[in-house]
Amino acid sequence: MTRIVSIVMMGLMFITTSVMAQDFQGVATYKSKRKMDIKMDSTQMDGDMQKQMMEMLTKQFEKTYKLTFNKEESLYKEEEKLEAPQTSGMQIVIAGAGGSDVLYRNVKEQRYTNQNELMGKVFLIQDQLKPTDWVLGSETKNIGNYTCYKATSTREQEVRESRMSVNGDNHKEENEKAEPKMETITITAWYTPQIPINSGPGNYYGLPGLILEVNDGSETVICSKIVMNPKDNVRISEPTKGKVITQVEFNEVMEKKMKEMEERYNSNRKGDGHGVQIRIGG
Repeated sequence: MTRIVSIVMMGLMFITTSVMAQDFQGVATYKSKRKMDIKMDSTQMDGDMQKQMMEMLTKQFEKTYKLTFNKEESLYKEEEKLEAPQTSGMQIVIAGAGGSDVLYRNVKEQRYTNQNELMGKVFLIQDQLKPTDWVLGSETKNIGNYTCYKATSTREQEVRESRMSVNGDNHKEENEKAEPKMETITITAWYTPQIPINSGPGNYYGLPGLILEVNDGSETVICSKIVMNPKDNVRISEPTKGKVITQVEFNEVMEKKMKEMEERYNSNRKGDGHGVQIRIGG
């Protein structure tokens, strides 16, 4: 079976190399959804309020992205949408939800530029691409009109429990004692050699075909539409606005800002009405 998989993958690589010589470009649309696993205290909110909160949280993580690509470059950007008005005086503040404002990737030069706004300040994260250790499989499935192959990878990731405080600081002390822990995350990607580019949504790339779906256990991003070689040539412009910083430096800044926001939020929450603060991820 291993020999068969190797032969199949060698064939795919040959096809990819042949087609990559051709000049092509395209635009792919992706939609993301996150699985919510949050414990709620039934003594602090009734069933209707819990339902309303889960609906609001689910919508916060339902996003649409555009990936503009050619054989060497790509630009990944979230589509802007109108924010829904807050109802019933309930406010949700999400810290560390992640996501890039604009992510430019150049696989030929093995580098990326990530323009990211953090609390009103624009950063320009410039760094080298780090290869993902993908394990290629022989399992296939169709996504739209494309035949996709399965690939998996694992990574160590810092995970914090989702934290929630309602009606004041009743759980503040307990939340502050919660320590992050490291977990092994399995990433499953589905890519198609029919579009032989080394790219995909977000930070995912490095397979012999465009990644059309990826899941990390909590979030799923799937391609809903692809337009190949549109009549109007696509433009891929590397972002230039923002304070230039490395990925490590930005991670440190983000952690500091998140702590400041938590402290400010907890201070403002004293004696207030309904409110929720949730921190997901690092």
